[in-house]
Amino acid sequence: MPQELPFAAFDERVDRALEKIRDKKLAIVTFSIASAVGDFGILWHIIGLLRSIGSVDRLRQAFVFSVLIGIESLILNQGIKRLFRRARPTERGDDRFALRKPRTSSFPSGHSSSAFFSALALTYFFTWPWVVLFYVFALIIAVSRVGVRIHHASDVIGGAIVGTLMGTIGLYFLTFAGV
Repeated sequence: MPQELPFAAFDERVDRALEKIRDKKLAIVTFSIASAVGDFGILWHIIGLLRSIGSVDRLRQAFVFSVLIGIESLILNQGIKRLFRRARPTERGDDRFALRKPRTSSFPSGHSSSAFFSALALTYFFTWPWVVLFYVFALIIAVSRVGVRIHHASDVIGGAIVGTLMGTIGLYFLTFAGV
């Protein structure tokens, strides 16, 4: 596929580098858990809900945040991914990891996009050091997708860029709506 040629060497170098740790128990556990909590933005929904404990206003904010995550996912999975239709490195991922079989194409990574979208949107509700922690989570989720061989490295970079751009729009919405 022509769209893969400029990034093929980069993707291959990253894949080879990650192969050195794929058999390590810590990598297997970390990548498997990170990929699982990234499914459907579960981690981010949980963070929103935990923040809402004891406050009706915060529960409303958590609801709006979850709706925004859903909109981001819809735009990415039903819109942007259909433009590229890039093949995944493997159909089901590496057998060493527990994974859900994806139903969409590879570029851009939905997990990465959702993670960076959510980390940025959460800056509306949180400050230091929480924001740093959310970006660390986002980075781990993104890297896990390459680690489990369900995405190319360029897919997660593309997802991070798309998620950040949509997160900027989400922040504007949160500010404008006064949530």
